[in-house]
Amino acid sequence: MEVLLLGTGSADGWPSPFCECRSCRWALRSGEIRGQTAALVDDAMLIDCGPEAPRAALRYGRTLAGVRQILFTHGHFDHVGPAALVMRHWVDAAAPLEVLGPPDVLAQCRDWVGPTDPIVFRAVHSGDELRLDGGYTVRVLAAAHAGVMGDPAVLYDISRGDARFLWATDTGPLPTDTCAAIAGAGFDAVFLEQTFGPKTDHGTDHHDLPTFAKTLAGLRKSRAVHDDTDVVAVHLSHHNRPGDELESALARCGARAGRDGEVVRVSTAEAIRA
Repeated sequence: MEVLLLGTGSADGWPSPFCECRSCRWALRSGEIRGQTAALVDDAMLIDCGPEAPRAALRYGRTLAGVRQILFTHGHFDHVGPAALVMRHWVDAAAPLEVLGPPDVLAQCRDWVGPTDPIVFRAVHSGDELRLDGGYTVRVLAAAHAGVMGDPAVLYDISRGDARFLWATDTGPLPTDTCAAIAGAGFDAVFLEQTFGPKTDHGTDHHDLPTFAKTLAGLRKSRAVHDDTDVVAVHLSHHNRPGDELESALARCGARAGRDGEVVRVSTAEAIRA
């Protein structure tokens, strides 16, 4: 599988548009502009589709015309931009599109779909195992992250053939049931959120650097992650420190920062620039 990172930033991206902290000034000067976290898998599957995702795909030389599934993790605004469904309708797309996610996400999307649009909505819950067109197996996992209207966020364990990766944003330290469900998985790649960097007093359902390291250590102990797993930090915010400071902190726990426009080839966990 090929995973194109359409964005690797938090809800307000990095740099944050209204901020002039040291971290945001560095990001602006260096041109390291991160949009809202989302991914395009094999040009056929979107994982989250916030308002910035469709334009990001074009910026990286891709089209969304071949997308047959959108997997939403939860209903927060940076992950759900339902106007994309109207854009698709305007080009008279005839191929079916399956939209999957927690029920509150589907509720946000329904009003953006016409009665004859070839779109199927499918509610998912943690514990589901799905077989999707294209040969994908998707296992739905619980996240430690509150939803918008009472439906909790979910994470996705996605495989096709022998290739397998974990999409784990947004979430704080993983629930016990999720850890048990992926024990021994031996993922080729793990995309794990790390929002707050050294800030530990945020009081939110997100990872900071200490909890990120602890979560990753637990995944290694359970053999969900092995020595060759490409562990990619996503959903990064300006609470992280600039450049080499972040990379050094992540390297100490065997991870690296993802970058917008990067392609991760999951079968070999080989990362290249798009």
